[in-house]
Amino acid sequence: MIDRYTTKEMARVWSQQNKYEAWLEIEILAAEAWMKLGKIPQKDVQALRKNAKVNIDRLLEIEEQTHHDVIAFTRSVSETLRDEKKWVHYGLTSTDVVDTANGYLLKQANDLLRADFNQLIETVKTLALRYKTTVMIGRTHGIHAEVTTLGLKFAALYDELLRQQHRFETAAKEVEAGKMSGAVGTFANINPFIEEYVCQQLGIQAQPISTQVLPRDLHAAYIASLALVATTIERFATEIRHLQRTEVGEVAEFFSSTQKGSSAMPHKRNPITSENLTGLARVMRGYVTPAMEDISLWHERDISHSSVERIILPDATTLLDYMMKRFNKLLTNLQVDEQRMKQNIQITNGLIYSQHVLLMLIDKGLSRETAYDLVQREAMKSWENKDSFKERLLNNKEIMSHLSTKEIEEAFDINYHLQQVDAIYRRLHLDNKDMIFWN
Repeated sequence: MIDRYTTKEMARVWSQQNKYEAWLEIEILAAEAWMKLGKIPQKDVQALRKNAKVNIDRLLEIEEQTHHDVIAFTRSVSETLRDEKKWVHYGLTSTDVVDTANGYLLKQANDLLRADFNQLIETVKTLALRYKTTVMIGRTHGIHAEVTTLGLKFAALYDELLRQQHRFETAAKEVEAGKMSGAVGTFANINPFIEEYVCQQLGIQAQPISTQVLPRDLHAAYIASLALVATTIERFATEIRHLQRTEVGEVAEFFSSTQKGSSAMPHKRNPITSENLTGLARVMRGYVTPAMEDISLWHERDISHSSVERIILPDATTLLDYMMKRFNKLLTNLQVDEQRMKQNIQITNGLIYSQHVLLMLIDKGLSRETAYDLVQREAMKSWENKDSFKERLLNNKEIMSHLSTKEIEEAFDINYHLQQVDAIYRRLHLDNKDMIFWN
Protein backbone atom coordinates (compact mmCIF):
# COMPACT_ATOMS: atom_id res chain seq x y z
CA MET A 1 0.00 0.00 0.00
CA ILE A 2 1.24 3.51 -0.82
CA ASP A 3 2.48 5.62 2.09
CA ARG A 4 -0.44 8.04 1.72
CA TYR A 5 -2.83 5.40 3.04
CA THR A 6 -0.54 3.64 5.51
CA THR A 7 -0.37 4.23 9.26
CA LYS A 8 2.93 3.69 11.05
CA GLU A 9 1.47 0.93 13.21
CA MET A 10 0.20 -1.10 10.28
CA ALA A 11 3.38 -0.46 8.31
CA ARG A 12 5.37 -2.04 11.14
CA VAL A 13 3.15 -5.16 11.09
CA TRP A 14 3.76 -5.75 7.38
CA SER A 15 7.39 -4.68 7.28
CA GLN A 16 9.94 -7.11 5.87
CA GLN A 17 11.74 -7.12 9.19
CA ASN A 18 8.62 -8.09 11.14
CA LYS A 19 7.74 -10.81 8.63
CA TYR A 20 11.15 -12.47 8.79
CA GLU A 21 11.29 -12.09 12.55
CA ALA A 22 7.99 -13.98 12.64
CA TRP A 23 9.48 -16.69 10.44
CA LEU A 24 12.46 -16.95 12.76
CA GLU A 25 10.28 -17.15 15.86
CA ILE A 26 8.31 -20.01 14.31
CA GLU A 27 11.52 -21.88 13.49
CA ILE A 28 12.77 -21.49 17.07
CA LEU A 29 9.43 -22.44 18.60
CA ALA A 30 9.36 -25.56 16.43
CA ALA A 31 12.80 -26.47 17.77
CA GLU A 32 11.55 -25.90 21.32
CA ALA A 33 8.66 -28.26 20.66
CA TRP A 34 11.03 -30.91 19.28
CA MET A 35 13.11 -30.45 22.42
CA LYS A 36 10.07 -31.18 24.56
CA LEU A 37 9.64 -34.39 22.58
CA GLY A 38 13.27 -35.30 23.26
CA LYS A 39 14.44 -34.88 19.67
CA ILE A 40 16.63 -31.77 19.91
CA PRO A 41 19.08 -31.19 22.80
CA GLN A 42 18.25 -28.29 25.07
CA LYS A 43 21.66 -26.69 24.53
CA ASP A 44 21.06 -26.52 20.77
CA VAL A 45 17.68 -24.88 21.26
CA GLN A 46 19.24 -22.37 23.63
CA ALA A 47 21.92 -21.66 21.03
CA LEU A 48 19.26 -21.16 18.38
CA ARG A 49 17.39 -18.71 20.58
CA LYS A 50 20.59 -16.81 21.38
CA ASN A 51 22.38 -16.76 18.06
CA ALA A 52 19.83 -16.96 15.24
CA LYS A 53 19.48 -13.63 13.46
CA VAL A 54 17.65 -12.20 10.47
CA ASN A 55 19.81 -10.43 7.91
CA ILE A 56 17.51 -9.19 5.17
CA ASP A 57 20.28 -7.98 2.88
CA ARG A 58 21.99 -11.38 3.00
CA LEU A 59 18.64 -13.14 2.56
CA LEU A 60 17.93 -11.18 -0.61
CA GLU A 61 21.39 -11.98 -1.96
CA ILE A 62 20.77 -15.69 -1.53
CA GLU A 63 17.28 -15.42 -3.01
CA GLU A 64 18.81 -13.96 -6.16
CA GLN A 65 20.51 -17.35 -6.59
CA THR A 66 17.88 -19.75 -5.22
CA HIS A 67 14.71 -18.00 -6.40
CA HIS A 68 13.12 -19.38 -3.23
CA ASP A 69 12.51 -17.04 -0.33
CA VAL A 70 12.20 -19.65 2.42
CA ILE A 71 15.40 -21.42 1.40
CA ALA A 72 17.12 -18.03 1.26
CA PHE A 73 15.76 -17.34 4.74
CA THR A 74 16.89 -20.64 6.28
CA ARG A 75 20.34 -20.40 4.72
CA SER A 76 20.87 -16.80 5.79
CA VAL A 77 19.81 -17.70 9.34
CA SER A 78 22.08 -20.77 9.34
CA GLU A 79 25.02 -18.50 8.53
CA THR A 80 24.56 -16.90 11.98
CA LEU A 81 24.72 -20.30 13.73
CA ARG A 82 27.17 -23.10 14.46
CA ASP A 83 26.39 -26.81 14.75
CA GLU A 84 22.86 -26.08 15.96
CA LYS A 85 21.99 -24.91 12.45
CA LYS A 86 21.08 -28.47 11.48
CA TRP A 87 17.85 -28.12 13.43
CA VAL A 88 16.64 -25.10 11.45
CA HIS A 89 13.48 -26.06 9.50
CA TYR A 90 13.65 -29.61 10.84
CA GLY A 91 10.68 -31.63 9.55
CA LEU A 92 9.05 -28.53 8.12
CA THR A 93 7.95 -27.46 4.67
CA SER A 94 7.99 -23.86 3.49
CA THR A 95 4.29 -23.25 3.98
CA ASP A 96 4.46 -24.50 7.56
CA VAL A 97 6.43 -21.35 8.22
CA VAL A 98 4.82 -18.95 5.75
CA ASP A 99 1.17 -19.75 6.48
CA THR A 100 1.69 -19.87 10.23
CA ALA A 101 3.55 -16.57 10.11
CA ASN A 102 0.73 -15.04 8.05
CA GLY A 103 -1.74 -16.13 10.71
CA TYR A 104 0.47 -14.48 13.32
CA LEU A 105 0.88 -11.27 11.31
CA LEU A 106 -2.83 -11.13 10.60
CA LYS A 107 -3.45 -11.38 14.34
CA GLN A 108 -1.25 -8.31 14.82
CA ALA A 109 -3.08 -6.47 12.05
CA ASN A 110 -6.44 -7.54 13.44
CA ASP A 111 -5.60 -6.13 16.85
CA LEU A 112 -5.16 -2.73 15.20
CA LEU A 113 -8.43 -3.13 13.32
CA ARG A 114 -10.19 -4.15 16.53
CA ALA A 115 -9.08 -0.91 18.14
CA ASP A 116 -10.33 1.00 15.09
CA PHE A 117 -13.70 -0.73 15.35
CA ASN A 118 -14.10 0.08 19.03
CA GLN A 119 -13.24 3.74 18.52
CA LEU A 120 -15.51 4.14 15.50
CA ILE A 121 -18.48 2.41 17.12
CA GLU A 122 -18.13 4.59 20.22
CA THR A 123 -18.05 7.72 18.05
CA VAL A 124 -21.19 6.68 16.15
CA LYS A 125 -22.97 5.79 19.37
CA THR A 126 -22.22 9.25 20.75
CA LEU A 127 -23.61 10.88 17.61
CA ALA A 128 -26.72 8.70 17.66
CA LEU A 129 -27.46 9.89 21.19
CA ARG A 130 -26.52 13.52 20.52
CA TYR A 131 -28.80 13.84 17.49
CA LYS A 132 -31.60 11.55 18.61
CA THR A 133 -34.16 14.36 18.47
CA THR A 134 -32.63 16.38 15.64
CA VAL A 135 -35.42 16.29 13.06
CA MET A 136 -34.74 16.28 9.36
CA ILE A 137 -36.47 15.15 6.22
CA GLY A 138 -36.13 11.53 5.21
CA ARG A 139 -35.68 10.88 1.52
CA THR A 140 -36.48 7.97 -0.74
CA HIS A 141 -35.25 7.97 -4.34
CA GLY A 142 -33.66 11.32 -3.42
CA ILE A 143 -37.15 12.85 -2.96
CA HIS A 144 -38.64 14.17 0.28
CA ALA A 145 -40.59 11.41 2.00
CA GLU A 146 -41.39 11.85 5.72
CA VAL A 147 -39.69 13.20 8.81
CA THR A 148 -36.89 11.27 10.50
CA THR A 149 -34.03 12.29 12.79
CA LEU A 150 -30.30 12.57 12.22
CA GLY A 151 -29.91 10.37 15.26
CA LEU A 152 -31.76 7.54 13.52
CA LYS A 153 -29.29 7.70 10.65
CA PHE A 154 -26.44 7.29 13.10
CA ALA A 155 -28.36 4.61 15.02
CA ALA A 156 -28.70 2.60 11.81
CA LEU A 157 -24.98 3.02 11.16
CA TYR A 158 -24.25 1.94 14.74
CA ASP A 159 -26.27 -1.24 14.29
CA GLU A 160 -24.64 -1.93 10.92
CA LEU A 161 -21.17 -1.49 12.37
CA LEU A 162 -21.99 -3.94 15.15
CA ARG A 163 -22.95 -6.49 12.50
CA GLN A 164 -19.77 -5.81 10.58
CA GLN A 165 -17.73 -6.12 13.76
CA HIS A 166 -19.30 -9.52 14.43
CA ARG A 167 -18.58 -10.68 10.87
CA PHE A 168 -15.03 -9.39 11.12
CA GLU A 169 -14.38 -11.14 14.44
CA THR A 170 -15.66 -14.44 13.10
CA ALA A 171 -13.48 -14.25 9.99
CA ALA A 172 -10.50 -12.80 11.86
CA LYS A 173 -10.41 -15.59 14.44
CA GLU A 174 -10.59 -18.19 11.66
CA VAL A 175 -7.71 -16.65 9.72
CA GLU A 176 -5.54 -16.28 12.84
CA ALA A 177 -4.46 -19.85 12.26
CA GLY A 178 -1.36 -21.90 11.60
CA LYS A 179 -0.45 -25.25 10.07
CA MET A 180 2.68 -27.31 10.59
CA SER A 181 1.59 -30.63 9.16
CA GLY A 182 4.32 -31.12 6.61
CA ALA A 183 4.57 -31.50 2.86
CA VAL A 184 1.01 -32.66 2.11
CA GLY A 185 -0.58 -32.25 5.51
CA THR A 186 -0.13 -35.82 6.80
CA PHE A 187 2.28 -35.06 9.68
CA ALA A 188 4.52 -37.81 8.26
CA ASN A 189 7.72 -35.99 9.20
CA ILE A 190 6.48 -33.87 12.07
CA ASN A 191 4.58 -34.61 15.25
CA PRO A 192 1.17 -32.86 15.61
CA PHE A 193 2.44 -31.59 18.96
CA ILE A 194 4.82 -29.27 17.09
CA GLU A 195 1.91 -27.51 15.42
CA GLU A 196 -0.08 -27.30 18.63
CA TYR A 197 2.86 -25.91 20.61
CA VAL A 198 3.92 -23.31 18.05
CA CYS A 199 0.40 -22.01 17.47
CA GLN A 200 -0.30 -21.85 21.18
CA GLN A 201 2.86 -19.82 21.79
CA LEU A 202 1.91 -17.41 19.00
CA GLY A 203 -1.64 -17.00 20.29
CA ILE A 204 -3.25 -18.41 17.15
CA GLN A 205 -5.20 -21.60 16.52
CA ALA A 206 -3.94 -24.80 14.95
CA GLN A 207 -6.02 -25.62 11.88
CA PRO A 208 -7.77 -28.99 12.45
CA ILE A 209 -6.83 -30.25 8.98
CA SER A 210 -4.78 -28.80 6.16
CA THR A 211 -2.99 -29.86 3.02
CA GLN A 212 0.40 -28.28 2.43
CA VAL A 213 -1.43 -24.97 2.91
CA LEU A 214 -4.18 -23.61 5.07
CA PRO A 215 -7.57 -23.78 3.35
CA ARG A 216 -8.00 -20.51 1.47
CA ASP A 217 -11.71 -20.15 2.13
CA LEU A 218 -10.52 -18.76 5.48
CA HIS A 219 -8.70 -15.92 3.76
CA ALA A 220 -11.48 -15.32 1.25
CA ALA A 221 -14.06 -14.94 4.03
CA TYR A 222 -11.68 -12.62 5.85
CA ILE A 223 -11.06 -10.34 2.85
CA ALA A 224 -14.81 -10.30 2.16
CA SER A 225 -15.45 -9.18 5.74
CA LEU A 226 -12.97 -6.31 5.34
CA ALA A 227 -14.62 -5.28 2.07
CA LEU A 228 -18.01 -5.27 3.78
CA VAL A 229 -16.71 -2.90 6.46
CA ALA A 230 -15.35 -0.61 3.76
CA THR A 231 -18.70 -0.71 1.99
CA THR A 232 -20.51 0.33 5.17
CA ILE A 233 -18.15 3.28 5.40
CA GLU A 234 -18.88 4.08 1.76
CA ARG A 235 -22.63 3.93 2.33
CA PHE A 236 -22.50 6.63 4.99
CA ALA A 237 -19.86 8.63 3.13
CA THR A 238 -22.29 8.76 0.22
CA GLU A 239 -25.00 9.98 2.61
CA ILE A 240 -22.73 12.79 3.79
CA ARG A 241 -21.85 13.73 0.21
CA HIS A 242 -25.54 14.15 -0.60
CA LEU A 243 -26.36 16.05 2.57
CA GLN A 244 -23.45 18.45 1.95
CA ARG A 245 -24.68 19.42 -1.52
CA THR A 246 -25.30 23.15 -1.79
CA GLU A 247 -29.02 22.65 -2.38
CA VAL A 248 -29.29 20.50 0.75
CA GLY A 249 -26.68 21.90 3.14
CA GLU A 250 -27.67 19.86 6.20
CA VAL A 251 -24.26 18.47 7.17
CA ALA A 252 -20.73 19.20 6.04
CA GLU A 253 -17.22 17.95 6.53
CA PHE A 254 -15.01 20.12 8.70
CA PHE A 255 -13.10 22.72 6.66
CA SER A 256 -10.05 24.27 8.30
CA SER A 257 -8.99 27.88 7.91
CA THR A 258 -5.99 26.90 5.79
CA GLN A 259 -7.75 24.26 3.68
CA LYS A 260 -8.33 24.75 -0.04
CA GLY A 261 -11.28 23.31 -1.94
CA SER A 262 -10.37 24.07 -5.54
CA SER A 263 -7.34 25.26 -7.48
CA ALA A 264 -9.64 27.46 -9.57
CA MET A 265 -12.58 28.45 -7.35
CA PRO A 266 -11.65 29.89 -3.94
CA HIS A 267 -15.20 29.49 -2.60
CA LYS A 268 -15.30 25.69 -2.87
CA ARG A 269 -15.72 23.48 0.23
CA ASN A 270 -15.85 19.97 -1.17
CA PRO A 271 -16.62 16.68 0.66
CA ILE A 272 -13.15 15.34 -0.16
CA THR A 273 -12.91 12.87 2.71
CA SER A 274 -16.24 11.25 1.88
CA GLU A 275 -15.22 11.05 -1.76
CA ASN A 276 -11.87 9.56 -0.81
CA LEU A 277 -13.56 6.89 1.30
CA THR A 278 -15.98 6.12 -1.51
CA GLY A 279 -13.12 5.52 -3.91
CA LEU A 280 -11.11 3.41 -1.47
CA ALA A 281 -14.12 1.18 -0.84
CA ARG A 282 -14.07 0.33 -4.53
CA VAL A 283 -10.45 -0.77 -4.18
CA MET A 284 -11.33 -2.85 -1.12
CA ARG A 285 -14.05 -4.71 -2.98
CA GLY A 286 -11.52 -5.36 -5.74
CA TYR A 287 -9.56 -7.61 -3.37
CA VAL A 288 -12.50 -9.98 -2.93
CA THR A 289 -12.40 -11.61 -6.37
CA PRO A 290 -8.73 -12.68 -6.26
CA ALA A 291 -9.23 -13.90 -2.68
CA MET A 292 -12.11 -16.08 -3.86
CA GLU A 293 -10.09 -17.37 -6.79
CA ASP A 294 -7.27 -18.35 -4.43
CA ILE A 295 -9.47 -21.06 -2.92
CA SER A 296 -9.09 -23.43 -5.87
CA LEU A 297 -5.52 -24.71 -5.84
CA TRP A 298 -4.10 -27.78 -7.59
CA HIS A 299 -4.27 -30.86 -5.37
CA GLU A 300 -2.45 -30.35 -2.04
CA ARG A 301 -0.97 -27.01 -3.11
CA ASP A 302 0.36 -24.73 -5.79
CA ILE A 303 1.64 -21.18 -5.42
CA SER A 304 -0.88 -19.32 -7.56
CA HIS A 305 -2.29 -17.83 -4.35
CA SER A 306 1.07 -16.69 -3.01
CA SER A 307 1.66 -13.72 -5.30
CA VAL A 308 -1.91 -12.56 -4.73
CA GLU A 309 -1.66 -12.68 -0.96
CA ARG A 310 1.65 -10.81 -0.89
CA ILE A 311 -0.42 -7.90 -2.18
CA ILE A 312 -3.95 -8.25 -0.86
CA LEU A 313 -3.34 -9.25 2.77
CA PRO A 314 -1.10 -6.27 3.64
CA ASP A 315 -2.99 -3.91 1.35
CA ALA A 316 -6.51 -4.77 2.52
CA THR A 317 -5.69 -4.56 6.22
CA THR A 318 -3.63 -1.40 5.74
CA LEU A 319 -6.29 0.31 3.67
CA LEU A 320 -9.14 -0.55 6.03
CA ASP A 321 -7.10 0.68 9.00
CA TYR A 322 -6.66 4.00 7.19
CA MET A 323 -10.33 4.16 6.17
CA MET A 324 -11.66 3.51 9.65
CA LYS A 325 -9.39 6.09 11.22
CA ARG A 326 -10.22 8.71 8.60
CA PHE A 327 -13.95 7.98 8.81
CA ASN A 328 -13.84 8.32 12.58
CA LYS A 329 -12.13 11.71 12.27
CA LEU A 330 -14.72 12.80 9.69
CA LEU A 331 -17.62 11.92 11.98
CA THR A 332 -15.98 13.41 15.06
CA ASN A 333 -15.68 16.78 13.31
CA LEU A 334 -18.89 16.63 11.27
CA GLN A 335 -20.69 19.98 10.98
CA VAL A 336 -24.47 19.79 11.44
CA ASP A 337 -26.83 22.62 10.42
CA GLU A 338 -30.01 21.94 12.39
CA GLN A 339 -31.65 25.16 11.23
CA ARG A 340 -31.19 24.16 7.58
CA MET A 341 -32.75 20.79 8.37
CA LYS A 342 -35.84 22.49 9.77
CA GLN A 343 -36.06 24.77 6.74
CA ASN A 344 -35.80 21.85 4.32
CA ILE A 345 -38.67 20.07 6.04
CA GLN A 346 -40.92 22.96 5.03
CA ILE A 347 -39.97 23.37 1.36
CA THR A 348 -42.66 21.00 0.05
CA ASN A 349 -45.41 23.00 1.80
CA GLY A 350 -46.62 20.16 3.98
CA LEU A 351 -46.79 17.40 1.36
CA ILE A 352 -44.72 15.13 3.61
CA TYR A 353 -47.78 14.68 5.88
CA SER A 354 -49.92 13.12 3.15
CA GLN A 355 -49.77 9.56 4.52
CA HIS A 356 -51.08 10.63 7.92
CA VAL A 357 -54.07 12.27 6.23
CA LEU A 358 -54.60 9.14 4.12
CA LEU A 359 -54.68 6.93 7.22
CA MET A 360 -57.07 9.29 9.01
CA LEU A 361 -59.54 9.02 6.13
CA ILE A 362 -59.25 5.23 6.13
CA ASP A 363 -59.96 5.28 9.87
CA LYS A 364 -63.14 7.24 9.08
CA GLY A 365 -64.40 4.39 6.91
CA LEU A 366 -63.19 5.27 3.40
CA SER A 367 -61.60 2.60 1.24
CA ARG A 368 -57.87 2.92 0.75
CA GLU A 369 -58.33 3.58 -2.96
CA THR A 370 -60.86 6.36 -2.42
CA ALA A 371 -58.83 7.98 0.36
CA TYR A 372 -55.59 7.73 -1.64
CA ASP A 373 -57.11 9.37 -4.72
CA LEU A 374 -58.66 12.18 -2.66
CA VAL A 375 -55.35 13.03 -0.96
CA GLN A 376 -53.23 12.57 -4.07
CA ARG A 377 -55.30 15.00 -6.14
CA GLU A 378 -54.73 17.79 -3.63
CA ALA A 379 -51.09 16.80 -3.17
CA MET A 380 -50.38 17.03 -6.89
CA LYS A 381 -52.07 20.43 -7.11
CA SER A 382 -50.00 21.66 -4.17
CA TRP A 383 -46.83 20.30 -5.83
CA GLU A 384 -47.57 21.96 -9.15
CA ASN A 385 -48.69 25.31 -7.70
CA LYS A 386 -46.20 25.34 -4.82
CA ASP A 387 -48.87 26.32 -2.35
CA SER A 388 -50.02 25.02 1.05
CA PHE A 389 -51.09 21.38 1.10
CA LYS A 390 -52.88 21.93 4.41
CA GLU A 391 -54.93 24.82 3.02
CA ARG A 392 -55.95 22.74 0.04
CA LEU A 393 -57.18 19.99 2.36
CA LEU A 394 -59.11 22.48 4.48
CA ASN A 395 -60.79 23.81 1.34
CA ASN A 396 -61.74 20.39 0.00
CA LYS A 397 -65.37 19.81 0.94
CA GLU A 398 -65.27 16.06 0.41
CA ILE A 399 -62.24 15.61 2.67
CA MET A 400 -63.66 17.99 5.28
CA SER A 401 -66.89 16.01 5.34
CA HIS A 402 -64.86 13.27 7.03
CA LEU A 403 -62.23 15.21 9.00
CA SER A 404 -62.43 18.19 11.32
CA THR A 405 -60.15 21.20 11.26
CA LYS A 406 -58.57 19.94 14.47
CA GLU A 407 -57.85 16.57 12.91
CA ILE A 408 -56.22 18.24 9.91
CA GLU A 409 -53.99 20.20 12.29
CA GLU A 410 -53.10 16.99 14.10
CA ALA A 411 -52.17 15.38 10.79
CA PHE A 412 -49.48 18.05 10.36
CA ASP A 413 -47.94 17.56 13.83
CA ILE A 414 -44.28 16.65 13.30
CA ASN A 415 -44.14 14.78 16.61
CA TYR A 416 -46.41 12.12 15.16
CA HIS A 417 -43.40 10.88 13.20
CA LEU A 418 -41.17 10.75 16.28
CA GLN A 419 -43.37 8.79 18.66
CA GLN A 420 -41.56 5.46 18.18
CA VAL A 421 -37.99 6.72 18.19
CA ASP A 422 -37.55 5.75 21.83
CA ALA A 423 -38.69 2.22 21.03
CA ILE A 424 -36.13 1.96 18.23
CA TYR A 425 -33.34 3.14 20.51
CA ARG A 426 -34.37 0.65 23.18
CA ARG A 427 -34.12 -2.13 20.61
CA LEU A 428 -30.54 -1.06 19.98
CA HIS A 429 -29.84 -0.73 23.72
CA LEU A 430 -28.63 2.79 23.07
CA ASP A 431 -30.33 4.47 26.01
CA ASN A 432 -33.49 4.50 28.11
CA LYS A 433 -34.16 8.22 28.14
CA ASP A 434 -37.47 9.57 26.92
CA MET A 435 -37.46 11.91 23.97
CA ILE A 436 -38.04 15.62 24.14
CA PHE A 437 -40.29 16.34 21.19
CA TRP A 438 -39.46 19.09 18.74
CA ASN A 439 -41.33 22.37 18.67
